[in-house]
Amino acid sequence: MIEQPLVEAAVQECSRAPDEAIENVFNIIGAFDIPRFIYNSERKKFLPLSMTDLPRPSLFGTARDKAELFRERYSILQQRTHRHELFTPSPVDAHPDDSKNKFQLKTVETLLGSPAKVGEVIVLGMITQLKEGKFFLEDPTGVVQLDLSKAQFHSGLYTESSFVLAEGWYEDEVFHVNAFGFPPTEPSATTRAFYGNINFFGGPSSTSVKASAKLKQLEEENEDAMFVFVSDVWLDQAEVLEKLHMMFSGYSSAPPTCFFFCGNFSSAPYGKNQIQSLKGSLKALADIICEYPSIHKSSRFVFVPGPEDPGPGSILPRPPLAENITQEFRQLVPFSVFTTNPCRVQYCTQEIIIFREDLVNKMCRNCVRFPSSTMDIPNHFVKTILSQGHLSPLPLYVSPVFWAYDHCLRVYPLPDLLVTADKHDPFSVSSSDCLCINPGSFPRSGFCFKVFYPSNKTVEDSKLQGL
Repeated sequence: MIEQPLVEAAVQECSRAPDEAIENVFNIIGAFDIPRFIYNSERKKFLPLSMTDLPRPSLFGTARDKAELFRERYSILQQRTHRHELFTPSPVDAHPDDSKNKFQLKTVETLLGSPAKVGEVIVLGMITQLKEGKFFLEDPTGVVQLDLSKAQFHSGLYTESSFVLAEGWYEDEVFHVNAFGFPPTEPSATTRAFYGNINFFGGPSSTSVKASAKLKQLEEENEDAMFVFVSDVWLDQAEVLEKLHMMFSGYSSAPPTCFFFCGNFSSAPYGKNQIQSLKGSLKALADIICEYPSIHKSSRFVFVPGPEDPGPGSILPRPPLAENITQEFRQLVPFSVFTTNPCRVQYCTQEIIIFREDLVNKMCRNCVRFPSSTMDIPNHFVKTILSQGHLSPLPLYVSPVFWAYDHCLRVYPLPDLLVTADKHDPFSVSSSDCLCINPGSFPRSGFCFKVFYPSNKTVEDSKLQGL
């Protein structure tokens, strides 16, 4: 016979939530640890990979992985666009004027199956160049040739392999485009309202950290939290080490929560002695950090490799710097993490994505039509990345990706902070409740870097003057 007090104790023990708040305050999430969710159009839900018939991801992808890569990018943008107020079908009893302002998305198949001219349609698809000099629009249902002679391009960088909303008319197997726009973006709060507490971001928490009141309180109370982002930390240059000395000296009285150092970690990343000299450079940095005990004890150091650091070529995502290179540094500076590129950081309820790639230049070079005004490139760039929901919306021959790990480059739902460390001039742009920053190249930009304060989500432009 089980007595009531025993049953009550058992129920209390089962219902007691583990105190996750402490372990979930600060986490670095490597690209290969990011969970993969696949959109199921029948159930209108995102399902974890384990609930689908897809195999576990492998670095040696199959042909199916390559097809799924574009299909998944398409389905994410399609469900997001369908939910936008301009594309949601009007209720039956709606005012007639309301339905006039609505648009309906068509597929390529609808155009190809039409014998007569089709006027004024909008199609969501991917720009491809299947024949040299001829552009096509592709979606899961088919491919149609485009006539871009009269096309107006809205703001953004329209590259091959990017997804667009093409508006125009179809006749004689050619889609004559009047206007190109990007799929509308969506704040992360809107995405979460539809999909609940799924942890898309990764990390130890079983549900999204956005829902934790405890973490939110911790975040607001800790006003001293501060993240420092520095890109192109050329550790083989005496002047760079001197400026880092100056930076640590300035911060020694109030150590930042974390320093994020992005590659390249060498100004001349080639030659047979590259790895040996990088080891020596890291040892020199460790010695500088050890000179400032307050920073050595209180601050964390996160290293994100650059495109020219030692590693397996230029394929994304990039693994961390090899352990034999970083071993001595990690022994001298125990609070250091060498992570992947891109990587994710979860601090209390905030989600941060860090990506080190010279992307602005690549995207400008591969534009179908370059924007008329070059003044506003950062805004065009940020709009493109957020609209595409992907860090590298470029053809695979320009920016190769491990096919089965393409989900690691997703920017959906939008993070609170997106750091695209690029050699382009520093910028800070805010869009759809997402703050996008580029710290700029530390040595090339006159020693500029960015400082982020999570408690009030502000970014400070900083520069080390010649003192």
